[in-house]
Amino acid sequence: MRKTMRLRHALGGLFLVSAGLLAQAPVAAAATPDPVPLLKSRGCDTLTGRVAALEGPAVLLPSYDPPPADPALAGAAFTYDNALAVLALLACDAVPEARRVGEALRRATVSDRVAPPLGRLRNAYRAGPQPETPPPHGWWDATRQAWLEDDTQVGTATGNVAWAGLALVALGEATHDPGFTAAAAQLGQWIMTHTQDTKGPGGFTGGVHGNDQGAQRLTWKSTEHAIDAEALFRRLLAVGAPGPWAKGRDHARAFVQALWDEPSGHFLTGTTPDGVTPNTGSSGLDAQLWAQLLPEAPPAWARALDYARTAHGVPGGYAFNNDRAGLWTEGTAQAALALAVRGRPANAEMASVAAQISPTGYLWATPEERLSTGLALGPASTTADFFYYKIPHLGATAWAVLAATRWNPFTGQALTVGSR
Repeated sequence: MRKTMRLRHALGGLFLVSAGLLAQAPVAAAATPDPVPLLKSRGCDTLTGRVAALEGPAVLLPSYDPPPADPALAGAAFTYDNALAVLALLACDAVPEARRVGEALRRATVSDRVAPPLGRLRNAYRAGPQPETPPPHGWWDATRQAWLEDDTQVGTATGNVAWAGLALVALGEATHDPGFTAAAAQLGQWIMTHTQDTKGPGGFTGGVHGNDQGAQRLTWKSTEHAIDAEALFRRLLAVGAPGPWAKGRDHARAFVQALWDEPSGHFLTGTTPDGVTPNTGSSGLDAQLWAQLLPEAPPAWARALDYARTAHGVPGGYAFNNDRAGLWTEGTAQAALALAVRGRPANAEMASVAAQISPTGYLWATPEERLSTGLALGPASTTADFFYYKIPHLGATAWAVLAATRWNPFTGQALTVGSR
């Protein structure tokens, strides 16, 4: 799964989050006859409006709106969230707006403040118009009289790199601009060169934690990251980008299959830091859901949807953690899309997601004051200190658009409902 940092992504998915500073979001599903048109229109209008409010050919959107009081989040543009925004904008047929966000990701891919460039994306940059070398996120601490940066934010999660690659491949197709495809291939090569691992079930290590040349290698491996990587390698193969993508695809699929637990019908989270021992200490919702979106996903994998409902289900949707502490908006939208591809109804999920539209247009990350994940923010954490809070969130908004448009981010096109 993608979150040990998930700023967004490190044992999966996407973020440091600071305590709720905003008004209560509704907990019950919205009373609307059909939430899908609402989510599509409001989501697309919100995303295109945010891009239009910024100047220049390359922009990154803030992950939280309005900015939280926590300086580590205020003005932060997480790579994963902005990759999702590109894909959602393409689903909205807003190609010019998607291109402007994608151009910022392309610039960050080919240029970094370190010389020579590290060849990897940071987990977070500063929101707004971007120069040729987008700056990683940071903030001035008046008390310390120092510029501060978060080690997770300036690090690189393998899953985030794959999602940015997926966004750039899709942009290359939509715009016929080979620069986007070339940048996506560079990201795919970074995953192959720096994270591919042969120990145990294979797969890909988590990425790196920390700044520049002193970054610490993350040695655990994530099922969700392998799913992301497989999706990217398949897309690069499909568009004819030169590279070892068939080898990468097969390596990723082998790991995903190895982490499939047949007796229980679900995917294990990944491995512990030894890269071999299965991690059975947490449950990864996104691995259960995103596996359904992969081309050639075996019919048996649909059992993971039943597991997800049992282990993560809450009224109207899904929790991040199997403690079932409350609704996770982003995960519930992901579930709606996964259910659709398997030909299952998702009316309750879509209604719950629509109920989370905040006054800013972004969707609340959760209606709960604080939602547990069971994950740590980084290797120095001694407890499961990664939480979601009730803050309007770009990632949740983008996933809601993808679910409403039934647009598969792993294929770059609308779902063929019930095809598997």
